[in-house]
Amino acid sequence: MSSAASSPARRTGRPRSAEADRAILDATRAALVELGWGKLTLGDVAARAGVAKTTLYRRWAGKNELVVDAVADLFDEHLELPDRGSLHADIEGVVLQFASLLERPETKTALMAVVAESTRDGALRDRIRSAIVDRQKSLVLLGRERAQVRGELPREDDEASAARTADLIFDVIAGAVVHRTLVSAEPVDPEWARGFATLLIGGLAAGAGAGG
Repeated sequence: MSSAASSPARRTGRPRSAEADRAILDATRAALVELGWGKLTLGDVAARAGVAKTTLYRRWAGKNELVVDAVADLFDEHLELPDRGSLHADIEGVVLQFASLLERPETKTALMAVVAESTRDGALRDRIRSAIVDRQKSLVLLGRERAQVRGELPREDDEASAARTADLIFDVIAGAVVHRTLVSAEPVDPEWARGFATLLIGGLAAGAGAGG
């Protein structure tokens, strides 16, 4: 991901400090693990990060924005799609990375908190979509492009159809791994990742055949 994509949304005013942002996001995740969503305050985050509370308010309007950006920062830092030579291997790799990320206490606590809160807050849902979901969909687009270059997947000339396919791939991967890891509390090991990749690729092939 680019550095621009991994930074919280910019505001007008005083220039940003990357060092301060890093300290704030780290402190937010640590506070969530220790205190939980309900007890987390911007004052506590500021104290942990060693910055003034006003520094947080210049960057984030409130706790919701701050926690979403703290989660988005983890995803940007720990999820990537190295080229492993085949679509099957690429899917296995990103599934294992994603599961490993979700097993981190700070990711699990922060993600579950913002998702639960977003059921009552439409603006928070929108921020989750723009800061996390839309940015991570770039991995799906990259993986699909590689597979098309290799001849593993057909190209879709219709942009609307291609966008729907990308959304479907992302939803299937994200939904399956989140459910397996956070809801069922079952391991996502290499064997599970291989089976999942086989199932997903089989579905994509069947969809392409039906579309043809």
